[in-house]
Amino acid sequence: MVALSDLVLPILLSAVFIFIVSSILHMVIPHHSSDYGKLPDEDGVLKNLRDAKLTQGAYMFPCAPSMKEMGSPEMQERYRQGPVGYMTVLPNGPPAIGKSLGWWFLYTLIVSFFVAYLGSLSIQPGAEFSYVFRITATISILAYCVAYMVDSIWKGVSWSVTFKFMFDGLLYSLTTAATFGWRWPGA
Repeated sequence: MVALSDLVLPILLSAVFIFIVSSILHMVIPHHSSDYGKLPDEDGVLKNLRDAKLTQGAYMFPCAPSMKEMGSPEMQERYRQGPVGYMTVLPNGPPAIGKSLGWWFLYTLIVSFFVAYLGSLSIQPGAEFSYVFRITATISILAYCVAYMVDSIWKGVSWSVTFKFMFDGLLYSLTTAATFGWRWPGA
């Protein structure tokens, strides 16, 4: 069994490498530029949202207060009339990119920690690169790829957007696996 303390370097390196890969994906390759569309009459819609004193949070519309009321004829008619959707409202002001990047890096550290933990339970010291790669890639795919499917299943995010994020996640998973395979103790 490999001690988690022996995996600190691959944990840190994989987080740094993923941060670099994700920066390249989002700054150099414009494949996410079409993920979100602009609202028709954006100025009017934003004015109405401001007038409604909308605050930060997640919203669903129309929103039934209970499952029972969701099935009522009135709610069914509101759904038919539309629009139907989900909306996330962020704090006012310019996007906090630095804060988000910090949270992203922390997320990659957490994923890498769990990859290390599960790997330490199932991979022996000195294991071959390909074996370490296969196990750690599988674990990473659960965090970086499969999790995105929920947004298409429940929140109406188009599958094309989800597949783009899953592609990114595959690259993050392969980066994680290559780092762990390269730095696995005794390899």
